[in-house]
Order: sequence, then C-alpha cells, then structure tokens
Amino acid sequence: MAIDDVVFVDGVRTPFGRAGEKGIYWKTRADDLAVKALQGLLERNPQLPQDQIDEVAVAATTQTGDQGLTLGRTVGILAGLPITTPGYAIERMCAGAMTAVTTVAGGVAMGAYDFAIAGGVEHMGHHPMGEGSDPNPRFLAERMVDGDALIMGKTAEKLHDRFPQLTKERSDTFALRSQQKYAEALTRGDIQADLIPVSAYSDEGWRLATADEAPRPETTLEGLAGLKTPFRPHGRVTAGNASGLNDGATMSIIASGKAAKQHGLKPRMRMVSFAFAGVEPDVMGIGPIPSTEKALRKAGLSIDDIGLFELNEAFAVQVLSFTDHFGISDDDPRVNPWGGAIATGHPLASSGVRLMLQLARQFEQRPDVRYGVTAMCVGLGQGGSVIWENPNFKGKRK
Repeated sequence: MAIDDVVFVDGVRTPFGRAGEKGIYWKTRADDLAVKALQGLLERNPQLPQDQIDEVAVAATTQTGDQGLTLGRTVGILAGLPITTPGYAIERMCAGAMTAVTTVAGGVAMGAYDFAIAGGVEHMGHHPMGEGSDPNPRFLAERMVDGDALIMGKTAEKLHDRFPQLTKERSDTFALRSQQKYAEALTRGDIQADLIPVSAYSDEGWRLATADEAPRPETTLEGLAGLKTPFRPHGRVTAGNASGLNDGATMSIIASGKAAKQHGLKPRMRMVSFAFAGVEPDVMGIGPIPSTEKALRKAGLSIDDIGLFELNEAFAVQVLSFTDHFGISDDDPRVNPWGGAIATGHPLASSGVRLMLQLARQFEQRPDVRYGVTAMCVGLGQGGSVIWENPNFKGKRK
C-alpha cells in the first residue's frame, strides 16, 4: 500500500486565558472553547468539504465535566459538522493535541482518511491538572517512580540539580527573552492572524477575548530574580521562568496531499516524521531530547538540518536542557523566534497545535528554511517531536 503525504493545511487557536476566577474564561465551558476554535477554522477554510472530514480527534488532559463525553464527537456535533462525522477524545497530558495530530496522520498515511480535524482544549480553571486522579499506590510503594514525578515544578528543579550549568540566571534570562520576543511578534502582527476571538461572559457582562492574557511585557531580570521558588526553598523554578495555568483551545486540519490539492487547499507544512519517547518521570523535561533524536533518525536528518525550532516552554530549564544537549546557544534565533509558553501560556493538551501553527506561519516568512521541529516534554516522563517540511522552501535540495 502506498503511503500518502500528510500535510498540515491550517491551524487556529483561541486566545489563551489565565486560569481561575479572574480569568476571562472562568464562566465559559471548556467544550465551547473547542467548538469556537473549530468553527473559526472551518469558516476560514470554506473549500474544505465538511462531508469528507473522516475524523475529529480532540485532546484534554482532565477528561471530566465540560471536558468529558468523547470530546471529538461532541465538539464536532456542536460545531455543526455533519452528524455522520465520527470523533474521539485523546489524552497524553501536555502532548495531547500533538498526539491527536500524529494519530490522525497515521490514518491519512494509510489512506483511511482524506481530511481530519485534530486539536486540544484545557480549562485549567475548571479542571486543575490531576483533578480527580488516583495514582496507583504501587508507583511509590514499589519505587517505580520518585514521588516528585507527580509535581511538574519539582521535576524542573531536578533538571537544575542534574545539570548544574543550567543556572537560575540562565533560566530567568531565557524567560525574559520569551516575553520580549512574544511582544515583538505581537507588534509585527505575527500572532494575531491565527487567533479566533471568543465571546466570554463575566459578572461585568459579555467581553470579547481577542488577545492572550498571560504575557507580561513589563518583565525585568530584576523582577524575575526576586520571585519566590514555590517548589523548593531557595530553588530555581519560579512563576516567572515557567508557563502559567491557562485556559484555551486549538484546532488544525490534517489531510493527504492529494485530497488537499483536489480541493484547492494549500498545505502550510508537510509532515516528515514524528516520534515519542519515555524518560525518567522525575526529570520529564528531558523528554524532547530522545524523541527528537528518534524523529531525526526516522527522517534521515541531523539536528543541523533543522532551521526552526518551536519548543514548548513548560519551564525555561526544560528548553535549556534540550538546547544544551544539541549544542544550540541560549539566544539562537532558530529557537522560539516569537517566544513561547512562558509568555503565551500553556493550556496543557492544546499546546501542541499552537507550536505547529506558529511554525507554519514562520515557514511562510522563511523560504530559506526547509525543515522545522515542534517538540515538547510530557508529564510522567515523555517527550514528543514532529519534523515538518516547508512547502515554500526555495533553497537547494540535497
């Protein structure tokens, strides 16, 4: 059986809100965020034949309440897709949306799907990470994992322990640049093009969410240096050099190259390879290292072939462990050129597609770049990486 090309046709996201009662989405349902993102995606792609969408895969880390009930199916119905369109929910913690994309990509490559919708949603205000979970006592009783593995901030502190060269000062400097790069991208208009406005109700009435709530452009190194270290006395991980608690949704169209061409849809990226890998849960932040090495091997590429990196910034130290491993400098312009989750926020299962839509937009501006990577760490010790090819590439091909 021939393997079809898998392409990323388009992607969108809602503005990311701050979790909690003061956040813009406090009185908005999680599934309504996902519906709004999907409706916006469909509206801006009128050529997409909705009766030929073969699957809807929607991820959420905490699948309960307004994030439960087979999200892919319910969101598809609520967004107005034909009742014949199937769907399912998927969960891989932070890499939920990334896994939704790679899972439907397998169906496209096999020829089972022509078009699929893949995305994620997380309402951390309604559903804090780990809400209602009951970890098997064997994990600790039989010492399968360290107790700190269940607290993400403590796993980040352990990265600092393992790699002493990854100092708090380096993390703070990286975090500052994330805020600055995001603000610069916003000024240029790079971010807004893929945001779907959301009407949100509050005690003051209806508001229209058009921008991310999390960014702090006023951040300074002095301010970062003085923040508390909540995971350890005299630690190195703070609210300033880590992503926050956020609400938001993302959606994307994944298709075969043949089907996209047939319906006049121009692919924004072509999937080259992907990989997931497991690591020790108490240092889960190193997960993207082996997953990227694995994806590179499958693609027959080296790290030097990658012209752009979109790395999820769960913690600054996690990104720095990746860049140090591959010999990439802290200020390399290929890495998160528009900032990352430290600025935008990280609504867990939705973030994988945010990385992809930013890379796709950067590809349009960078015809000199052929390959890019989207990669992220995953709770309980995993990493996920996807390698993409730029259809706008104008350089010399090997």
